[in-house]
Amino acid sequence: MSAGVMSFAILGDALIYVVLPVNAPAFGITIFWVGVLLAANRIIRIFTLGPIALLAQRTSPRNLAIVGAVASTISTLGYGFGEGPMILLAARLLWGLSFATLTLVIFSYAVSDRTKAGTNMGWSRAIHSIGPSLVLLIGPWVAVEIGPKNIFICLGIITSLSLPIAFMLPKEGRKIKPKKNRWFPKPKKFDLFLLIIGLTVDGVFAIGITLTIAQTSSVGTAMITGGLLIGLRRVMEASLSPVGGIMGDRFGAGRLLLISTGVLALGFALLAGGLAFLGGILVVAARALIAVLWSAEIANRTRDDETIHRLAVGQTWRDVGAAAGPLILGAIISMLSLSDIYWFTTMIVLISILFQRSNQK
Repeated sequence: MSAGVMSFAILGDALIYVVLPVNAPAFGITIFWVGVLLAANRIIRIFTLGPIALLAQRTSPRNLAIVGAVASTISTLGYGFGEGPMILLAARLLWGLSFATLTLVIFSYAVSDRTKAGTNMGWSRAIHSIGPSLVLLIGPWVAVEIGPKNIFICLGIITSLSLPIAFMLPKEGRKIKPKKNRWFPKPKKFDLFLLIIGLTVDGVFAIGITLTIAQTSSVGTAMITGGLLIGLRRVMEASLSPVGGIMGDRFGAGRLLLISTGVLALGFALLAGGLAFLGGILVVAARALIAVLWSAEIANRTRDDETIHRLAVGQTWRDVGAAAGPLILGAIISMLSLSDIYWFTTMIVLISILFQRSNQK
């Protein structure tokens, strides 16, 4: 049920990656600010996920879910009513705090049974992918009809449905003894793997795919096609996550992570070669499996009293990469072709396998 809260809360964030890059003037911003705004929610999470995780060890996940539901509703409405970089920046920062909170709520409930962590995370990913899948498949069409800002006002109203679901959550989730930890420590090698995944998939690909399509089509077509591809990612998460979680528990999450990373590299290579749709499908399929497997792998590698801490650290470094991706892309897109950028991402994804397979856990 905690994933149901996220399913409604994430609607605005899911669609903004498709709508904003090709409608920047309608929001009163430049393409540079597009990169900043799409990275801002990740940046705030880098510095606040640790304290929120510490709070999650001391209070009810239900209370955190309620706060996250309210914040996400306000944030989504802000995209529709706000104009100019400062107001939109505030909305994106608020969403970053909301997402960090709701992510840890989901972790808290899902890893309460360590033997089924992969399965539980798989079903959680599937449930919380339903909302963004639908909005990415339908939202771009609606945005073309009613305008890029009005669509977010409608989504803000729908997002408010996350609040009653949050109130229905059990009062207790995973309860562990709080420990003093460094929430932004020197990364372990597996954290570097997550950083690269964030940089390439959640950063470069999330923005680059719409720009790739816009090079040869209209803005409306780019929104719709980009929405279909990113929506396909959510559909694949909904369908593959339970299977991936169950297989991870049975055959080992680490082994499946290796295969998924190889598929991810192949997808980026196809994007670099001009096969946008086929490459995009492979990227989103691999991302769907990695999204559920990495948290299960950390749960399997970590002592019980360190699990939430390690999940928070891993998510933090993934956010570092995802925040850097839009900023880097926005800075170099005028100097390098998207094809060259995709070749670079292919290489660093292959390098990430070394960090993933390391014995340093």
